Amino acid sequence: MIHSVLYYLQRNAEEIPDHQALADESRSFSYHEYLDAVKKIACFVDRNFADGQTKRPVAVLIDRNALSVLAFLGIAASGNFYVPLDPALPVERRKVILSELAPIGILDARTDRRTEICPCPPVSEILEKEEISEADEKRFRIMTDSIIDTDPLYSIFTSGSTGVPKGVLICHRSVLDLVNAFSEVFAFGQDSVFGNQAPFDFDVSVKDIYNALYCGGRVEIIPKKKFGMPKLLVEYLAEKEINTLIWAVSAVRIVSDFRTFDKVQTQKPVNLKYVMFSGEVMPPSSLEHWMNHFPEAVFVNLYGPTEITCNCTYCIIEKPVDPDKPLSAGKAFPNTRVFLLNDKNERILEPGVVGEICVEGTGLALGYWNNPQKTAEVFTDHPEFPAYRNTIYHTGDLGYYDDEGRIYFSSRADSQIKHMGHRIELGEIEAALNALDFIAAACCLYDAQKENIVCVFQLSPLTDPEETEGPALKTKIVKAISSKLPKYMWPTRFVRMDALPLTSHQKTDRVRIREDYLAGKIG
Repeated sequence: MIHSVLYYLQRNAEEIPDHQALADESRSFSYHEYLDAVKKIACFVDRNFADGQTKRPVAVLIDRNALSVLAFLGIAASGNFYVPLDPALPVERRKVILSELAPIGILDARTDRRTEICPCPPVSEILEKEEISEADEKRFRIMTDSIIDTDPLYSIFTSGSTGVPKGVLICHRSVLDLVNAFSEVFAFGQDSVFGNQAPFDFDVSVKDIYNALYCGGRVEIIPKKKFGMPKLLVEYLAEKEINTLIWAVSAVRIVSDFRTFDKVQTQKPVNLKYVMFSGEVMPPSSLEHWMNHFPEAVFVNLYGPTEITCNCTYCIIEKPVDPDKPLSAGKAFPNTRVFLLNDKNERILEPGVVGEICVEGTGLALGYWNNPQKTAEVFTDHPEFPAYRNTIYHTGDLGYYDDEGRIYFSSRADSQIKHMGHRIELGEIEAALNALDFIAAACCLYDAQKENIVCVFQLSPLTDPEETEGPALKTKIVKAISSKLPKYMWPTRFVRMDALPLTSHQKTDRVRIREDYLAGKIG
């Protein structure tokens, strides 16, 4: 029985030790080297942080490099779980996450460590200085053999509606289920080369790391700068012989928006097998650009929030794409149930009737780290089976069936949005805005058509009159929240009102604000 993701690494190191497993712009690791590095990190974590403890969080200051992935697996091998932490996060947000997390240790996987963030051991130095003794080999076997599949593997912090980020906690069993489901549907193999696009604090990257481990393939970590230069990005895909892309929609669009393949006919990846995308709605014109240049490739629309371990449904796109029809979220992966409930918690079966998308299966997260109240709100007992515990996850997404039983995403049921591939709670942005002394009240909405996070606000009467108009005011707001929120959460449009409208209960009338904005009455 397979009880941890470490099994696949150990198997590959034994069966295909010299096969290239993991690479970034400056270094690469065979499966044998991969396992050796993981052993060193695991023993270091056990000696210096854990002291025999298990199921404790260890944070990793991540970079777009192989060291970050090695740190993840090393922490997992110690019996603890890893938490990716982006060094570029605003200091206040990083402090909030670390305060909520209370990790037993932090590893620094950055390539460039000239900026001091906090005192923590660099992964590169661990790999250079640590030696694995016979005692360490024995300890490593004991640690990995002690892991069971319900032990936590990682936690990714997402936006929180109260202004406090939520740590989604995923166990080994859920990731094992994920890669088994992907392998059952798609033909990944040792020749699969996954072109990693997603940052390691974004759950899309989980599919690259663990699908590659499962099939004995290779992960090529694509430098971030390449995504700012579509032509060089495409050339990089060809140079590294990347044949499998599991990307955010926004990354796929970078290539298609510039019609890049029309310009690099002789330098494009000729062996592209899979193009998978998720996070947002894919524009048909973007998809067509890729499909026209790679008619033999399989294009897949993936759907699913972080809380169900990346994806719960898939749809293999049929050609040609109908520009007037939305892409389907498809059907559930093996060993997963996806269904719709109405506001009375009753199952919806009829086509075209909108309900909340709910998920049942092994992929469900353990919950939110140190947040039982929020966990209980969205991980509930199945309403149709009250006689025993049968947990489902309420995604907060609305959807409907077509006549063939395929699910289509409709919209969000609450204030959580999808923007630039990230799930964001508008309430967290509002919390940062309302904390500013020159803002009397703020309300955020999302204009999906124009992909704008809209901030509708009312100024405090004490605000300096010279900074209450035009660009100066916008600059003042952005500067004030830049230390609290990452850039992808900053509003992209600002609308000032003399006073925000209120409901009869003296609460901000969000419905009216949204209706007035969309009708062009404000803004």
